[in-house]
Amino acid sequence: MINLFEGMKMGSKKQQKAYAAIKELDICNDLSTYNPVLCGTLPIGIDVVGSDLDIVMEVQDLDHFEERLQTLYNNKDNFTLKRATIRGNQVVKANFFFSNFEFELFGQSQPVQKQNAYLHMLIEYKLLKKDPILKEKVINLKMQGYKTEPAFCTLLDIPGDPYEGLIQFGVEEGIVTEVL
Repeated sequence: MINLFEGMKMGSKKQQKAYAAIKELDICNDLSTYNPVLCGTLPIGIDVVGSDLDIVMEVQDLDHFEERLQTLYNNKDNFTLKRATIRGNQVVKANFFFSNFEFELFGQSQPVQKQNAYLHMLIEYKLLKKDPILKEKVINLKMQGYKTEPAFCTLLDIPGDPYEGLIQFGVEEGIVTEVL
């Protein structure tokens, strides 16, 4: 499993600020039992204005997780907490603003390395390493309003559902093997 969080200490100014905000909130310590991992565009350097900080976790007891999030973050700006079913799985999601960043804390019962957010980031990270020119192209599409996965799928001619398609592409390319 890759963890790009520590690398943000020495990354772009925005990555350094995000790193500092996450450290100040002490999320990694306060929620350590859930194996929190920062995913999304910021750790891999394809964020745009308004990109949030996605932290995904493995949570077996959603009720306790909701209570914990409520206790820790309900005093943060625009705090919201909701439970939903995504692809047949119950999830809990909390959103709030802190230190000029929007945070999205996401918990579900799958191990982090099998969650779509992690798999997408891993595939995108490896594709960017393999073809650095892709970075500017993805950012340009994102600035036109594309979400990250549809941007990659557009550039790589991956048909169908971009969220499923990107994972399937990652499997076919040997980038990931552990999928749901």
